[in-house]
Amino acid sequence: MSISVSELTANETIFTIEATPVKFGAGASLDAGWELKRLGVTRAFVVVDPEVRARGVAAPILESMRAAGVELTEYGDVETEPSIHAFGRAVQAARAANIDGFVAIGGGSAIDTAKVANLVSTHGGEIMDYVNAPVGRGLKPPSSLRPLLAIPTTPGSGSEATTVAILDIPELRIKTGISHRSMRPSQAIVDPELTRTAPSAVIASAGLDVVCHAAESFLSRPYTSRTRPETADDRPPYQGSNPVADLWSGQAMRYGGQYLRRAVADEHDTEARGFMMLSATMAGVGFGSAGVHIPHSCAYPIAGLKHSYRHPGYPGEKMFVPHGFSVIVTAPASFRFTFSAAPERHIQAASFLTGQQYAQGDREALPNALLALMKDVGAPSGVAELGYDESDIPALIGGALKQQRLLAVSPRMPTEADLDRILRDSMHNW
Repeated sequence: MSISVSELTANETIFTIEATPVKFGAGASLDAGWELKRLGVTRAFVVVDPEVRARGVAAPILESMRAAGVELTEYGDVETEPSIHAFGRAVQAARAANIDGFVAIGGGSAIDTAKVANLVSTHGGEIMDYVNAPVGRGLKPPSSLRPLLAIPTTPGSGSEATTVAILDIPELRIKTGISHRSMRPSQAIVDPELTRTAPSAVIASAGLDVVCHAAESFLSRPYTSRTRPETADDRPPYQGSNPVADLWSGQAMRYGGQYLRRAVADEHDTEARGFMMLSATMAGVGFGSAGVHIPHSCAYPIAGLKHSYRHPGYPGEKMFVPHGFSVIVTAPASFRFTFSAAPERHIQAASFLTGQQYAQGDREALPNALLALMKDVGAPSGVAELGYDESDIPALIGGALKQQRLLAVSPRMPTEADLDRILRDSMHNW
């Protein structure tokens, strides 16, 4: 007599690891034309971060694509931390262009812009149709998208390896995302040489995002603790920690602890910046399977409720909270809260970051490791430095609670009271 899986357990028994093919190394971006031809792209919509173009980073890449015979429609209206309106303009431009593939050259903002332009221009509808519920309708694309070649220029979001695009919705005073496996880029080229001109503040914020991605992924609830979905199509992209994602996330934390300080201190240290580029992609694979949770849930309202902060080291005049800073400020308090759910994994995460050994009951090991790294790379000291005070906490809690797809993989589910304490403790980290 055979026994079905459904008779054995009501919990999940499956996890998935899906990774973007990655070409890594100094000068790899000059293979962009060859990669597009391999993907069958003859007419490409190229999203280019204007700051990247101004610094001369994009020109050799564009030339390599033209030399391969690819027709280019260049698009440069890319916002840092883009809003839904910026995405909408990109969708309109992509719809009007006669193209059969996409390229993104820039940080996570450029790559996410290309992802959404690809999604909506391919399958129609409006952006809010695809935004994660309960903020949007959470519709799933009915089929695959056109090829997307992602060429990151900062070591941060890992968007070149993920299914996610993040957007600000000013009218709702919130940041949220669109996530589906079809949005993962077809190919990534990760070239350490492209980071040479990136300002130190950009590297600091991006690198702290890498570290937080990796830590949240490693500390997410085990995939076996979730209820098994009714169908394979219902299995979420963020599935909880698993043995394969742990490998990617653990190594990303090691590289972050070893190289982020150097990468921020010296723009010519391409070895350190290269390892941070690699760690961003590794973390993207890790959290693309396991997920992120409380720090990212808090980060979206921190970035979306007010637009009154401007970091002096960032180019341009836009008032915004850089994503890595919005994430990291609540990470120490968040991991104090989740410690009791898996003490040994929190200790292991701290050891990944510092290379040191800690007592198994050391609740402050990981928060202290993060605080030391934050101080050394010039991160904001807390939520208050980003323009908030305790009167804003109810609104921040409300925004965090809307990120249910993230909170679902937290190792310890926070209540409103728990988020209140996390945010109060994060107002001033030092």
